Amino acid sequence: MSVGGASRGRAGRRPGRPRAAAARGPATRDRIVEAARAAFAEHGFDGATVRTIAARAGVDPALVHHYFGTKQRLFMTAMQFPVDVAQIFPTVEPGPRGEIGERLVRHLVGIWDRPEVLGVIMGIVRSAATDDAAAGMLRSFLIDGPLAVVGGALQVPDGPLRATLAGTQLIGLVLARYVIRVEPLASLSADRLAALVGPSITRYLTGDLGEG
Repeated sequence: MSVGGASRGRAGRRPGRPRAAAARGPATRDRIVEAARAAFAEHGFDGATVRTIAARAGVDPALVHHYFGTKQRLFMTAMQFPVDVAQIFPTVEPGPRGEIGERLVRHLVGIWDRPEVLGVIMGIVRSAATDDAAAGMLRSFLIDGPLAVVGGALQVPDGPLRATLAGTQLIGLVLARYVIRVEPLASLSADRLAALVGPSITRYLTGDLGEG
C-alpha cells in the first residue's frame, strides 16, 4: 500500500473533507440560532425550512437536527424573548395613573425597536397564525406577560379582560408598524406613538368598560 493510501486509511476520510466534530460546538449552535431567528422573522414558521436555515448558517441540515431535533424546538429556542416582563411594571408604574398607557407604549416600543428584539417579534408575529406554539408565545409576549403584570398590579376589576383588550390593540400596533410597515405609523417615534395609542391602552386598563 502506498504512503498516501496508508495515510488516507488512517484518517478514515477523504483528504480535504473536515471531520463532522470539527463543525460542531457552541459557536456553530449560536450561528444556527441566529440564522433561524432571521429566517423565521422573514418567512414565519411555515416558510422557513431547516435546509434554508442550515444554508444561512453555513452548516449541513443534519447539524440542525443534531442540536435541536425538530424545527419546532429550534423555533422555541430562537424566539426566546430577551426581556424579563416582570421588570416592566416597576418601570412604567411611577407617574399619574391616567397616563399609564402612554408610559407602557413608550416603554414597549423602545424595547421592540431594539435590533436584537425586533427579529424575535417578527418571527413570532409572522408565525402565530399558523403555528400553535408561536400563538402561545405571542400571548405570553403581550397579553399573558407585561399586560397581565400591569393589570394585576393596578388592582382593577376584570383584569384578564382588560389585559386582553389592551393586548389586541398592541398586537395590531406590532403588525402594522413592524410586519406590514404601514406609513406613517412605521416611522413615528416612540413618544408620538405613546401620545396617540397610549390613551386607548389607559382606558382598557383603568377606565369604565361598561356593563357586561
